[in-house]
Amino acid sequence: MTSTSTGAAQGALAPEQGDSTVTLDGVSLYYGEYRAVKNINLKLPAHAITAIIGPSGCGKSTVLRSINRINDKVPIFRVDGKIRVGSMDIYAPTTDPVMLRQQVGMVFQRPNPFPMSIYDNVAFGVRLFDKLPKKELDEIVEWALDEAGLWEEVKDKLGQSGQGLSGGQQQRLCIARSIATYPEVLLMDEPCSALDPISTRVVEETILEIGRDITIVIVTHNMQQAARVSDLCAFFLVEEFGKPGRIIESGDTKKLFEAPDDPRTLDYVTGRFG
Repeated sequence: MTSTSTGAAQGALAPEQGDSTVTLDGVSLYYGEYRAVKNINLKLPAHAITAIIGPSGCGKSTVLRSINRINDKVPIFRVDGKIRVGSMDIYAPTTDPVMLRQQVGMVFQRPNPFPMSIYDNVAFGVRLFDKLPKKELDEIVEWALDEAGLWEEVKDKLGQSGQGLSGGQQQRLCIARSIATYPEVLLMDEPCSALDPISTRVVEETILEIGRDITIVIVTHNMQQAARVSDLCAFFLVEEFGKPGRIIESGDTKKLFEAPDDPRTLDYVTGRFG
């Protein structure tokens, strides 16, 4: 990531980025006996934006939340197959979920700023992992807010509550909070679904900006958004009620939207169903 105002902060403080390719190898995800998705084989390239699309109930968010083990909070959830970030098996017994989430951040469907100041929201994750001098922390906060397109709007009110911002600003604050720990991967689950069109445009611009430097995986029901922001696209579908979701087609976004291999993909991206 780059920033004109705080590039020095990143150069001094950002860890060396490893291979941030996300690989799902023969992945099936279960809630108890129910199999939500079946045999997912997918490689999400480093420093690219991949959109996961498909109708409701096909397992998109389940897959997304599995990449940083948010689903661990569900006692009956289990994984078959391998999910890796670079060479790291994220479900290996030696993998610390807390440290994993430093490397794999997440932005949720609805903005969820913490009940604290704008500054403390952004600094929260950084303080969990590092004890930094205030000057360095200030630089990271400014850099993250700048990357999220929010710095100019909030620089004079960093001590005010993050929950007092508009919905679009709150979502950009959550993006700033997520990137402040310099993650290698950022997961985004319908990040614009609760936003107005103007806020959506600003968030999409932010996604395109930060997607040059980290791996982004975004779940979206908005076909125009997937076409606008993603380099690659994966189409998920449940072929029969009660059956698990699976990938129908994946690849270059332009090709998938304009000349897909599977007629079901064409039907979905052109709005014939879903």
